[in-house]
Amino acid sequence: MKPVVLAVAFTLPLLAACGGNNQRLVNNDEYGDYRGSVARNRPRGADAGLVIFGVDKNREAREAAAAGTGLSVNAFLWRATLDTLSFMPLASADPFGGTIITDWYSPPGAGAERFRAQAYVLGRQLRSDGVRVQVFRQTLDRGQWLDSPVSTATNSELEDKVLARARELRSQSAAR
Repeated sequence: MKPVVLAVAFTLPLLAACGGNNQRLVNNDEYGDYRGSVARNRPRGADAGLVIFGVDKNREAREAAAAGTGLSVNAFLWRATLDTLSFMPLASADPFGGTIITDWYSPPGAGAERFRAQAYVLGRQLRSDGVRVQVFRQTLDRGQWLDSPVSTATNSELEDKVLARARELRSQSAAR
């Protein structure tokens, strides 16, 4: 009988602590007090004013929508790069990453060599360092294509042509 009395004696204070104001109200949260039937509005979306770790994704989405373009690179540089490399067959183009890759191209009359280009549009601003073009060259030797060096001037000349075309496209759009 003593163990039962001891168990009840220790359990009663614990059960007494569960009553009163220590109860958790299911419908009560930090945004509303349902005991007094008063509820506050929860902040929602961009109007909440919360920025976590310095990145406001809603602001970035609004700016992208306001720009009116789905491109994440400069539209003039992108179009100019496509126009400049249009004589080569296109292998892939990623307007969000700003990458254009052509397939191998053999100029007429030069059957023993072929060229391939990769172009990178580097940002949203129309700047002289906003595009990079890299040209690759292969020559045919005994039925096998071998890599050959390309002059760095070739890359620079293609970049200059892209920039000139981008300036032309921008001036055409401003005149409209």
